[in-house]
Amino acid sequence: MPAVTDSHLPTRYGFLLLPDYALMSTASAIEPLRAANLLSGRILYDLQFLSIPGGWMQSSGAGAFHTIPISDAGEGFDILFVVAGGDPLAQRDERVLAFLRRLTRHGISLGGISGGAAILAAAGIMTARRFTIHWQHIDAMRETYPDALIERRLFVIDRDRFTCAGGMAPLDMMHALIAADHGSALARAVSDWFIHTGIREAEAPQQLDPARKYDLHHPALVAMIELMTSHLADPLRLEDLGHLCGIGPRQLERLTQAQMGQSVMQLYRRLRLDKADELLTQSSLPLAEIALATGFTSRSHFSRRFREQFGDTPSTRRSRSHPERR
Repeated sequence: MPAVTDSHLPTRYGFLLLPDYALMSTASAIEPLRAANLLSGRILYDLQFLSIPGGWMQSSGAGAFHTIPISDAGEGFDILFVVAGGDPLAQRDERVLAFLRRLTRHGISLGGISGGAAILAAAGIMTARRFTIHWQHIDAMRETYPDALIERRLFVIDRDRFTCAGGMAPLDMMHALIAADHGSALARAVSDWFIHTGIREAEAPQQLDPARKYDLHHPALVAMIELMTSHLADPLRLEDLGHLCGIGPRQLERLTQAQMGQSVMQLYRRLRLDKADELLTQSSLPLAEIALATGFTSRSHFSRRFREQFGDTPSTRRSRSHPERR
């Protein structure tokens, strides 16, 4: 991954609002970005709202946003988020699906908020991507898409796909994105601005968050774990981690060695391999795809590191977990 830079060009986020979208989910996504602009004193995020017809798009409540029609939208987005409420599995507007496929062909990153991941899946652009959706739709999604890599988490970032469960979860996902773009100090300032001091990890509430799991108290180490767990498929370099955590890479290395007994990159690799082990035992995803989903450049490199960590090859691990697949 290239070095992190603090570009003066704003990041362009689009929000495609579909019928019955929830106002709370939308506000939880856009307000942290507005606060980041305010607290930094410059425009870091440029937001644009879209809908199928354009004009005022009312939420399931009384709130509304003025939108441009998707027919007039170009491809000038860094990320386009689909915001869907109601019954997203029943929403199959071919104009929306064609628009999302067009953005995918142009290399635009895509996200789903609340039920938005169901729309991305319907467009056929979530293959071999981990994602999440509002808990109310998880069982139906698994029945409709039995091979989908759905995770019961607050948010999931997998390379160029950014999904969250809706409600207040967008606050936590935007904290992770702001930290990755502009450092943990600004992300914490934004969270403090909204009195959102109990920042939750992507895995919450299904498992203990990594900072508590490892009993970490130093803010740089907490920020480091947050960044690692949200960048498994596209690993950050040591220099990037140090920059985003607000300290030098050498100091970050010393802190990690002192408190965790291993180097930064050793810890990072262990987190990625733990995720790979989970995918091996809980999905039928091909090994090459698992390697990519956990940040390994080749299947051979992945297999070698996996065997070093667990004593088994990925193929052996999978066959032991699923004898019927032998």
